[in-house]
Amino acid sequence: MTILRQGTLLRRVKDITLGTTLTIALLNGSVMLQSCGNNRSDETGGSYGDGPAEETVTFKKGVRSVITETAPGEFKITDETEAEPSASGAIVNYKDGHSDTLSVEAARKLVQNDPSTSRYFNDPGSYGQHHSNGLSNALLWGGLGYMLGRSTAPRYNEQRYSSGFYTNPNTYNRSQQIGRTVTSSRVVTSRPSGGRSGFFSRSSGGRGFSG
Repeated sequence: MTILRQGTLLRRVKDITLGTTLTIALLNGSVMLQSCGNNRSDETGGSYGDGPAEETVTFKKGVRSVITETAPGEFKITDETEAEPSASGAIVNYKDGHSDTLSVEAARKLVQNDPSTSRYFNDPGSYGQHHSNGLSNALLWGGLGYMLGRSTAPRYNEQRYSSGFYTNPNTYNRSQQIGRTVTSSRVVTSRPSGGRSGFFSRSSGGRGFSG
């Protein structure tokens, strides 16, 4: 049996205590680092870790169009004015004398379901081969079209389509400023698809197709 002096015994106890303390501290540090790493991964993965974000498009400014049937089945935009989003839509005057008022939602359903304009959303490259002078096309190519999901990116062919749906150049030129006001007021709100409460918004006047 080895006899330890009192001083040596005290140093051994201190060494054991210090070693144990360091071990516990290092273990705790590993847990804390791992925890921080997991949290950071959750924040950067998808939208708050819940997968792709869901986007909602709204407008702070809107437009109200007056569309007139100039020949059976053919329509032109005869007037367009800036309006509040809640008052936006189209007044459609038919050759037989009756009129209809379309809300933004009703107009959106029409252009998304009509065979000629639905191609614009599903296959933009083939749209030019199938478009007509019907009501849905007049809705899509007027200022109201931006609120219906039309691209906000300027393209030559689309400008040509648009100008052809106005009764005269003056009406078309006046509507261009309204269109710029509407697109610049476009707001895209993103929410996590998993349903968490976090969200962010951004103004966007240059997006492609809106949902």
